[in-house]
Amino acid sequence: MKQTQEIKSFFYSQYFADGIRITIGCIVPVIIFAAMGQFMNGTFVSFGALLLGLSDTPGAPSHRRIGMYFTSIFTIITFILTVSINTNVYLVTILIAILCFIFAMFAVLNARASNVGLMCTLMMLIHVDTPFTLYAALTYLFYYSIGCLWYMIVSLSITQVRPYRLTQQELSESIRHVADYLRLKANFYDINVDNDKNYLKLIEKQVEVNNHQENVRNLLFQSKRSIKDTTKTGRYLTFVFNDIIDLFEQSMATHYDYNTVSEKFGHTGILNEFKHIILKLTNELDHIAYQLNANRTPTPMYNFDQEINLLHRKIDSIEKEFHYNTIALRKILINVRDIIRHINDIYSYSHLKSTEVSKLEIDDAKKFIEPSIIDFKKIRENLTLDSTYFRHALRMAIVMSATYFLAKSFHISENIFWILLTIMVILKPGFGLTKSRNIQRLMGTIIGGLIGAFILYMVHDETIRFILLILFFLSAYSLFRVNYIVAVIFMTPYVLIMLSFVSTNTMEVTKERILDTFIGGMIAFLSSYVIFPNWESTQIKESMQKLLIASYHYIALTLKEIAGNDPTITEYKLVRKKLYVETANMGSTFQRMLTEPKNKQKYTKDVNRFVIFNHVLASFAVTLHNQVTSSKANHTITKNHVKLIRKILSALETAIRALNSSNEENKFIPVDFQIPENQVAADDFEDENSNLLTEQLQFITKIVSDIAKLVQQLKEKADAELEPTLNNNDN
Repeated sequence: MKQTQEIKSFFYSQYFADGIRITIGCIVPVIIFAAMGQFMNGTFVSFGALLLGLSDTPGAPSHRRIGMYFTSIFTIITFILTVSINTNVYLVTILIAILCFIFAMFAVLNARASNVGLMCTLMMLIHVDTPFTLYAALTYLFYYSIGCLWYMIVSLSITQVRPYRLTQQELSESIRHVADYLRLKANFYDINVDNDKNYLKLIEKQVEVNNHQENVRNLLFQSKRSIKDTTKTGRYLTFVFNDIIDLFEQSMATHYDYNTVSEKFGHTGILNEFKHIILKLTNELDHIAYQLNANRTPTPMYNFDQEINLLHRKIDSIEKEFHYNTIALRKILINVRDIIRHINDIYSYSHLKSTEVSKLEIDDAKKFIEPSIIDFKKIRENLTLDSTYFRHALRMAIVMSATYFLAKSFHISENIFWILLTIMVILKPGFGLTKSRNIQRLMGTIIGGLIGAFILYMVHDETIRFILLILFFLSAYSLFRVNYIVAVIFMTPYVLIMLSFVSTNTMEVTKERILDTFIGGMIAFLSSYVIFPNWESTQIKESMQKLLIASYHYIALTLKEIAGNDPTITEYKLVRKKLYVETANMGSTFQRMLTEPKNKQKYTKDVNRFVIFNHVLASFAVTLHNQVTSSKANHTITKNHVKLIRKILSALETAIRALNSSNEENKFIPVDFQIPENQVAADDFEDENSNLLTEQLQFITKIVSDIAKLVQQLKEKADAELEPTLNNNDN
């Protein structure tokens, strides 16, 4: 049943929808023009649709439309420049260097601009060795432009007919990843699980959760139609997304010393019951995601009331039988109840009716997205070797132009395009991603080449081949964002079958393609190691500082709330979003660092501890905020609370300044606020809320102190490594 639902979910997903859209855009023109006896013209139309389709990533309709416009214009300009000089090896070498650098620098602007640059590079590579007469070039551009226009009509028409479909699909994917995150949290209640390894998986999953939540946020709030919409569907998706964000925060609010909890309560069996109910919650979330993806109204699968009551009674019996302090178990139960409440709220939204959207809501929604204005000042600021983008652009320019020139001079390959294409696809800003993409590309090409060769050897009917070509094409473009290696496995036989319609020596082409992929992969791999390499260990301080600043402001906001300066809901959610984004970025940086050569990895164990400490800090901070919010009218601040608050902020400030990043974006401004003395009680004041607040502040003080010590140790190690270099320079 579960596997059947997984398969159905894929066919409902945005990935399969992308594959269908690109397949329609590319295959239909070929069929139509082939029927008219103009097969080659049909391939030109198809190529125009393909480049626009590959650049058409999810986002607001206006952004997608602008992205497609620029892809069309820039690829046409690139074609004109390329075919104007492609008979002169020296001029082409210079052109490749210049255009590769410029198009790689597009990544500075945003991800969509990066895709536009990639499509322009692809256009250049395909035509560097293809001579054109003026008439042939104009004919090509005419049909290519028809393909661009055709794809735009297909893509934007689907969006117009089903304006919320992409948001539904992305929201569904986001919910599935939150469910996976909760499954990893449930593992902490299994006494047989290695908690340290589970932490690394948890941080990795948090990166994915953040990426999908950002995509949903952009789809919901960058579209004027979405944020101004008063219809049931628009409001429903917004409310569900808000609750999923709150649910994710609630799942982060449960952190304890799981090793201690396992030792103390493992023999009672209650931890397994907690794991069981959390796993049922993840099934409920998967069910919501599936129904949302299928465009159905979700209805509850389970009623958790009875299980919650049983857990409550079990905790009471453990307390009586073993005389244990069960406050940790009760806190876990409270968090489980809150997650259930959020799930029930999501189900209740199916009864929403059309409502008016206030101007305040629209203004607040816009605060949660990054400005979409293209700022060319960013490119000027990144024209330095300190910039990852600049180093990658230089590497691309040098490697692509040098490979072309050497391949032409020494006749390394009959078709240089395959080598250059492999380098373009594999070569990434970071070494770790280049390495993994290289392995995936090579394995996918070999396996796909064998599949393609087998089909060409066994299947001689052209109609069957064409049907297989369509299936491979659809599969490849449906899986590129899901599983790259599988996508390449499908893409390779598609290319080979396509070549079989225009070439008689397809087996030889198969061998050449595999060899060229290997050559291109090795060149990309070695260049990422030698030419302006980008090692994460040299930039880790910047990520650490950004995360500490986000943690500082999140905790400071909660502490201001304790002092009676209540933030608005929007203000709180913006600070929370920043914390989640930087936590995910830090986790992603650490993952890339682990994929680099051992001799280039620095302070791995220390950075690992830093990442875990900050995850724990975020959990404690969320718990503190929830506690303060729930007992807002009842809590009392003591002098001891004030001391702890100042100690927390001081320790974080010390850690932030110790990292000493020169990046202007990391400019740190301490929060300055005072707690009126008439709101501060004596230290001997005691009540339940005050004691709980003391406990939470003590937890945070301890973990912040550990982080500050760790940062200081890292600073001392870095200074010790730098000192011999400085002494050598002085000598």
